[in-house]
Amino acid sequence: MKISKLKRVYFLGVGGIGMSAIARYLHSKGVEVFGYDKTKTKLTKTLEKSGIKIHYTEDVSLIPDKIDLIIFTPAIPEENLVKIYLLKTGIPMKKRAEVLGWITKEGKCLAIAGTHGKTTTSAILTHLLKVGGVDCNAFLGGIAGNYRSNFVAGKSKVMVVEADEYDRSFLHLDPYAAVITSMDADHLDIYQDGENMRSSGFGAFAKKIKKGGHLFLENRLHLRKPHGVSKISYGVEVGEVCAQNVAVKNGYFHFDYCFGNKIWKDLKFSLPGLHNVENAVAAISLARLMKVKEADIRKGLVSFKGVNRRFEFIVRNPKQIYIDDYAHHPTELSAAISAARMLYPEKSITGVFQPHLFSRTKDFKRGFASSLDELDAAILLPIYPAREKPIKGITSKSIFDLMKSKNKKIIKKEKLISYLKKQKIEVLMSLGAGDIDTEVIEIKKLLNSK
Repeated sequence: MKISKLKRVYFLGVGGIGMSAIARYLHSKGVEVFGYDKTKTKLTKTLEKSGIKIHYTEDVSLIPDKIDLIIFTPAIPEENLVKIYLLKTGIPMKKRAEVLGWITKEGKCLAIAGTHGKTTTSAILTHLLKVGGVDCNAFLGGIAGNYRSNFVAGKSKVMVVEADEYDRSFLHLDPYAAVITSMDADHLDIYQDGENMRSSGFGAFAKKIKKGGHLFLENRLHLRKPHGVSKISYGVEVGEVCAQNVAVKNGYFHFDYCFGNKIWKDLKFSLPGLHNVENAVAAISLARLMKVKEADIRKGLVSFKGVNRRFEFIVRNPKQIYIDDYAHHPTELSAAISAARMLYPEKSITGVFQPHLFSRTKDFKRGFASSLDELDAAILLPIYPAREKPIKGITSKSIFDLMKSKNKKIIKKEKLISYLKKQKIEVLMSLGAGDIDTEVIEIKKLLNSK
């Protein structure tokens, strides 16, 4: 189906971060966009302000007539009344990933994949391209600070796409160039085990890169080189392209970018953490591929404002620091905590963690326990279930009991603010992919009042 033929589209689950990016894209192309979501959020309010019509109840009478296409997310449960009704209409229904594949086939797709780092890397790349005069479109998995959106419109054929491994969504893409940042085991409800995820997920994705294209692979990862595609390793201190001489100066990370026999000395980068330096190396490499000049890359790295909920500073003053982060896998937790530790080595770090999904907690409870032990004090909230039903015997206590830390606590979310009032806090981190972000404003008020 050609996107240009669409006149009226309905989104089932329009408030999702990936769904809303496509909704914004189609709306920008003159398509009438409608949708349903369970909850009104800051993101859905923004969509409504732009002219997209959304309803929040399972009332099928609110679905408009003459819909050409229904785009849905697997996150919508089978018993949802809107979904049941739409399945009976005979209107074509396509997953978000398939539609994204159609859109990107119309341009030059730069796809960022990986179990961690893909949103930040995609956002860095988007900003470097924009600063360098490449007017790309971008479909991001978070709200980019520089553009205050998860969809960035452009007039060129270049499209930056966050390539999602969940439900093998990224196999709908045919990128010209791709990055794979990481392949840690995750989504085991889909892939069963890490090896299957690597081969049938990321291995299959790499084979989707067009002949004559490019694959940038994080240095510790191993995948067979796809036929007709160049494979380039990247990393920190290691890799065919890499960052060297990483140092922290006045709250900024500085590093040299090395490629071939060339070195760009002392790049200054706004985001903290070695993992983000590595993400920047991948983004710089793709920007260079798109002919962005060194001077523009330098400007872009310094002026990059990050992504909402990716090591986002909420409070930053001499007395207290508060950072909100989306980390929901043990590797992500360790990376975020490590970045905070590098910036504030003399300060005590307290973390509030909300586990995301019963299945992920079951699969990675030992990893979560180990990561949370890196904090000086850990506060666990109950599991955020999202699309899942409870699993017998799996709660936040499953993690808590495996932790070695003596300074740990489990509390209900509604008790969090009153508990934090009694704590001495130097650096606070809220961590997780559920609805822990709904507490950010109240935590900020509390810290500012202390």
